[in-house]
Amino acid sequence: MTNNVPVFGILGHPLGHTLSPQIHARLFELSNEPAKYEILDTPPEKLESSFSYFKSLAGFNITIPYKIDIIKMCDRLDDTAKRYNSVNCIATVNGVSTGYNTDCTGFTKAIEAMGMTLCNEVVMLGCGGVGRMIAIETVRQGGKLTIAVREADMPVAAALSEEIKANYGAEVKHCLLSDINGAFDLVVNATPVGMYPNTDASPLTDEALSHITANGFFDLIYNPAETKLMKMMKEKGVSKVSGGMQMLVWQAAVAHTIWSGAEYTAQQVQAISDEMMRLV
Repeated sequence: MTNNVPVFGILGHPLGHTLSPQIHARLFELSNEPAKYEILDTPPEKLESSFSYFKSLAGFNITIPYKIDIIKMCDRLDDTAKRYNSVNCIATVNGVSTGYNTDCTGFTKAIEAMGMTLCNEVVMLGCGGVGRMIAIETVRQGGKLTIAVREADMPVAAALSEEIKANYGAEVKHCLLSDINGAFDLVVNATPVGMYPNTDASPLTDEALSHITANGFFDLIYNPAETKLMKMMKEKGVSKVSGGMQMLVWQAAVAHTIWSGAEYTAQQVQAISDEMMRLV
């Protein structure tokens, strides 16, 4: 606390271009809550020695590369954090720090905002940390999932498919990005390919894209506002295309609900998303 004003922050490294302070400032403003929000750019060698300071905060967000490493600081884990073995939000009450994963709700809220559903044929590009969460959330909601990856990630995709089958009884297909084929309701890009500054890259070639049809495309990347693959999908005639800013703002809004009980409407989140898009 600073003069009885609760202190929050964003933990990660590096954090040179984070939008978290601006997003959370708008959310605190909307809920009429005075608060301070810090950038906690912490190199790996100083992470554990900083735990005592982090625990003194009312709460904080966690981004790359600490969503797993921060778990050891938590006194308790919410079911979401246990399910995905990943923590991106911590709330500390009376000295007890609880870890949560708000990425999952941020993702599902962003898909809802597109007018889409996960309860259909979904293909996910990539299978990294956030990809694992998306894969599990898709099958939990009844979706039929295909994971498409580069050759080096095929063993990871196979292991994830087996994990999901063992835990949820769902059959998950996996294939190379170059071999993707078929009709899908939703395509999700969970790879970093196309992210600033490498904005001329795409995880799918024109050839691979010619072998699929889709009703919607969601790209987790939010910088640039429109990735190369988003442009390719629009040119292909995909009717619903969205970048990752909605997910970023929704996961932040869910953190505020955890911290203070504040609730936000889809219209408020959309307005903040539009505002942040002008900053990237």
